[in-house]
Amino acid sequence: RSLSQHLDRCVRTKRELATRLSGKHNYDIKVQQLMKAARSGTKDGLERTKIAVMRKVPFLQRKDQLEEEDDAGYLDVAVSEVKHPPPQLSPMPEGLTSQQVVRRHILSSIIQSERSYLESLRRILQEYHRPLMEAEPRILSPRKIRPIFYRIREITQCHAMFQIALASRVAEWDSSEKIGDLFVASFSKSMVLDVYSEYVNNFTNAMALIKKACLSKPAFLEFLKKKQASSIDRITLYGLMVKPIQRFPQFILLLQDMLKNTSKGHVDRLPLQLALTELEMLAEKLNEQKRVADQIAETQQLARTVSDRLLSKQLNSEQGSLVLCETLIEMVFGERGQVLKSKERKVFLFDDVLICANINVKGPPDISSLVPIGPKYTIKWSAPLQLVQVVEVGLEAPQGKDTKFQHCASKRPSTVCTSAQNKTSKWFWAPPRLYQELQELQHDLSVVEEVTLLVGTLQGTYQNLNTTVAQDWCLALQRLIRIKEEQIQSANKCRLRLQVPGRPDKSGRPVSFMVVFNTANPLSKISWVNRLHLAKIALREENSPGWLCGEDEDRSISPFWYPLLACHMPVFAARTPERKLQAALHNPVHCSLLGFSAASTSLPQGYLWVAGGEESSQGQIEIFSLNRPVPRAVKSLQVGSMVRCLEHVPQPSPTEETETESHKTSMGNSNNICVGLDDGRILVYGSVDTAVQCLLTLTNPEGCPVLCLRHSSRFLFAGLRNGTVMVYGRNSSDDLWDPALSRCVNLGSEPVRTLLVLDDSVWASCGNSVTVIEGASLNTQKFEVHPDPMVGVAHMACAGGGVWIAFSEGSSVRLFHTETLELLQEINISTPSTLMNTGQTSIRVTSLLICQGLLWVGTAQGLIITLPVPKLEGIPKITGKGMTSFNAHCGPVDFLVSSTSSLSPDLLKRDSLVDSPDSSNGGEDRSDTSSQDSLQQQQQPYQGEGRSKGRCVMLQYKLRSTSGLPGRPLTALGDEVSVSSLESLEHSVEDGSIYEFSDDPDVWVRGRPCEREGGRRDRVISTAVISGGKGFRRLKGASAAAATRTSGESLENVLMVWQLPLTV
Repeated sequence: RSLSQHLDRCVRTKRELATRLSGKHNYDIKVQQLMKAARSGTKDGLERTKIAVMRKVPFLQRKDQLEEEDDAGYLDVAVSEVKHPPPQLSPMPEGLTSQQVVRRHILSSIIQSERSYLESLRRILQEYHRPLMEAEPRILSPRKIRPIFYRIREITQCHAMFQIALASRVAEWDSSEKIGDLFVASFSKSMVLDVYSEYVNNFTNAMALIKKACLSKPAFLEFLKKKQASSIDRITLYGLMVKPIQRFPQFILLLQDMLKNTSKGHVDRLPLQLALTELEMLAEKLNEQKRVADQIAETQQLARTVSDRLLSKQLNSEQGSLVLCETLIEMVFGERGQVLKSKERKVFLFDDVLICANINVKGPPDISSLVPIGPKYTIKWSAPLQLVQVVEVGLEAPQGKDTKFQHCASKRPSTVCTSAQNKTSKWFWAPPRLYQELQELQHDLSVVEEVTLLVGTLQGTYQNLNTTVAQDWCLALQRLIRIKEEQIQSANKCRLRLQVPGRPDKSGRPVSFMVVFNTANPLSKISWVNRLHLAKIALREENSPGWLCGEDEDRSISPFWYPLLACHMPVFAARTPERKLQAALHNPVHCSLLGFSAASTSLPQGYLWVAGGEESSQGQIEIFSLNRPVPRAVKSLQVGSMVRCLEHVPQPSPTEETETESHKTSMGNSNNICVGLDDGRILVYGSVDTAVQCLLTLTNPEGCPVLCLRHSSRFLFAGLRNGTVMVYGRNSSDDLWDPALSRCVNLGSEPVRTLLVLDDSVWASCGNSVTVIEGASLNTQKFEVHPDPMVGVAHMACAGGGVWIAFSEGSSVRLFHTETLELLQEINISTPSTLMNTGQTSIRVTSLLICQGLLWVGTAQGLIITLPVPKLEGIPKITGKGMTSFNAHCGPVDFLVSSTSSLSPDLLKRDSLVDSPDSSNGGEDRSDTSSQDSLQQQQQPYQGEGRSKGRCVMLQYKLRSTSGLPGRPLTALGDEVSVSSLESLEHSVEDGSIYEFSDDPDVWVRGRPCEREGGRRDRVISTAVISGGKGFRRLKGASAAAATRTSGESLENVLMVWQLPLTV
């Protein structure tokens, strides 16, 4: 019997070998046929290739699996813990400083974190991978197991080697106290990036394989359950496999703590900064790959359920164009405002289409607890992005003459309404009940106001019926209206209303319907409104494409995640070739009345000051309001000489105020703008005053032109053309600068073109050198940054622990360390811009800026180039390929300036200030005019952040009873009525609150801020970058000769405004 079994086993083995060999032979034949058809170039061959790829035919899948079995050159090295014990920190010696003690604790956390992480990786291999491979009978085949645990072994080996090096460094910690260089050496290797990239790219596929195996293989599901139940921490396989994705963010947090507790001059400080740079670059690349992989998986899942072939083809061809997807709750309301139903929907925002899908299947509960289960979708509706509008609460639906609007909650024809049939009907989309109550209160108020006028005509005098009582009725109704508006606003914070085009009716007229979604929190709604707004901007001609990657000629970049050109506009009304732009700055001023959608779509709140002028003539300053998607000019100033530079001095922080005297004048305590002129004067303006009053004028002894201005908490620094830096100290009486307290620092004979303020020092350029001026003592340290004495320093920009420097000649920019002053990197920016060179033999840098992880470089040819740099406290080294904008100036880029502001915290509160009625496409004008264009309207000086007010009427009442008023009570009862019954007939007792009524009768503003919500820490950052120069041109392709230019380009000064997505 045993012999027969052995023979059967041999026959079975031969049969399997023959099948595999024949299968490989057939596989090779099929691949050869397919490649031959593709190479033939015929339409049929290409179609066959596409269909085979889309259908994922088995022999193509087998090719992928064969490739996955390849080890790709990685060696399996076993690390013995006997020979290489894990790192162990020695007992703490005596006499350590507090900083050394903290650094030892952080090092201990790094050791423990790495040990735990390595243990988790080994658990995956020992508790899951090995038992599955050795199981008899097999639970899963090896060709299914390998892609699930792809690259886990290689990641384990990388960190085992890192742990050996870490143990060596820990052993000598007390003598060296250096660990940053170890991270640089271990994680800057390309092998680490490759292994982690392959793991991250495969992670979504691995989770899908686990899910499929759980559904099709009950034994595998039972295996996962038993492993989770038997583990001490009861962590799932998914919980273990997600740890490699989270590893580098954990490292970054630990090294940030270590850097904060490493003093300047420490031997480990620069290595830690470089390590942060390497880890941030690695984490950014992995996050981007994970984001793209998740987007492709979501898009593929959605494309499988699309019945529309055209839409399905579009989704399959544009898998990387997904901007945002989130599960939202669709709310359906009845005619009286009651909620009829609510259901979860998956909403997908692509770069040109918005799709809403039903969520059908989420998977069995026992599987979803082990691994995330991707749902299946059924598309409910889709709409072109350009036709989707955000409708804010309180707005009447924007009805056209030939457009019908249908509520998504009802399918009855009676719910359809046209503007021609019902012009007076207002459509308030959710919550209708609250709006109906608000309208009733507004109606009652209008009636009571008429009654008040009639009461004033009474001939007799009555105790409870007179003008005072009637006015109190009005105030009581106004209070109820305000409460109702706050209730509506509370709902609005998390309620997204979209007007979506539907199918035309029988007469051919377009029909639109309203969809109401509830978001998880106010931040989610802000994100949706902002992304919808920017996605529409990305579809404009100037952003399609918007950027070109200089090292890849065939790849034009126009994705959502890069800076989008929001607008370009002229600056000065007079078009004279002599008038030049010189400087610009952003003066952040919060707009308390700015509506929800307006704040989510507008540029960073505040004002943009743009200055320039003509040689030997007057200077001019234009002030623009940014509380809208497009800047609007609100003020123009003329000064006696050409403006050379601007500097914004914000209001002192509370910590700074405590160091100075408590009694300050209102002028000295507010934001100030310093203006440097060609005649040597420095004008200090109040930043919000209606008249833009000049508070102070500073001069220098020789009347030398002021080329640059910078400020610190105590001083104002002015760089002069004669190589001198003037330092003005603050006056203790009014917090302004005192000319009598000025000091002079002579740097040389060359002009001081640029200044840069660091933590406790100022960098000043003079010729080819930079002088570091200590803040308090004004001691100087000079170092050379360029070998050619004929080349001067023209621009400096700082980020983290480095300073980028550009020069008056040449196309190179250099990076210097802020502490050791050593050269760390040099980049020639002409390399990425040669594709669109204007025919010049060389490129010269004319402006420099670091903003949101990008180094912006403006050139003399009008080109704008961006280079990626880290955002954290590390060294801002160039970490990727540069890009050149297709939108350029016709002349030199005169300046690059960033504008950044935080959205008002009130927008994140559910019971905050009532927004003005606005929308993302038409309401900003109303909000902005009624609030922050105060340079033309306000009559009172600025009172600080979040408190600027338009003209208002203060309404205050403390009427408690009418019993003290003259006259007899007017009542239908007889004289025997009691006092208590009389009081019961009166209006309700009010609390005497203070209200403010703004210019807009539909906007109410709270008089005092709510203190109980002041501790919320959510911050939403809005960022834009503005460039200035002569003219505007659109570069087509790589040839500048084919560029399109605006008319009057030689005379017109133009601003270009790039908008970036909101960040939280």
